[in-house]
Amino acid sequence: MALVAPVDKLIAAILIDVLDLATVKYLLPSMTDLSILPLDDLTIDEASRPKAPKVAAATDMHRRQGRQLAAIHRHYLMEMAQIGAVLERIEAKDTPPEHLKKIVLSLDMAENFRAFGSLCGRECQVLKFHHDIESSDMFPRIKAAGGGMFQQIVAKLLSEHEVVHELIIRLSRAADTLATNPSEANFIGASHVYRKLEEVVRSHFGYEEAELEEAIGYYLGGI
Repeated sequence: MALVAPVDKLIAAILIDVLDLATVKYLLPSMTDLSILPLDDLTIDEASRPKAPKVAAATDMHRRQGRQLAAIHRHYLMEMAQIGAVLERIEAKDTPPEHLKKIVLSLDMAENFRAFGSLCGRECQVLKFHHDIESSDMFPRIKAAGGGMFQQIVAKLLSEHEVVHELIIRLSRAADTLATNPSEANFIGASHVYRKLEEVVRSHFGYEEAELEEAIGYYLGGI
């Protein structure tokens, strides 16, 4: 145990030596153990978001290419909206509209709870896959582009990914619990996590699209 503090100081010193201070500012909060935070305290801290520098040579064509990311995000948001509609119908104990009957197969509450849990579990997998691709491929390429001018943006986006990932973990567990034991208490717990995830993802997607539009088109040529 006596070695922990010196090792931590050494790691911090190396980080500060290798990275610029602005980047460290955004990376250090990500070292917090998000798993111990209450749900209401999981935040992406919108006020601390840096603005992306303008790409002077970017054209309208580049910006159109960059908006491909927004088109991809719209697909995920449509899926989330569908799950949100299911959630609202279950909460209202109402008959689902015709286009949702294939999802909510029964008016029995236990079956509806299971359906909601199943949908949330699927959404967890899809969102994680999308963010894994961004973190492992798109973000490193943008970070290296333009002489590192997007380093702060990428650091902030990665820190937001950590919050989304923690919410995905929590929702996945809540969905599994709900599918196994479809009680009202478990449904309420899962719905609270889902609403939080939906709120965070919408904000994160909007920020990512706005700040990376020119970079994606000019440096990557699209998605």
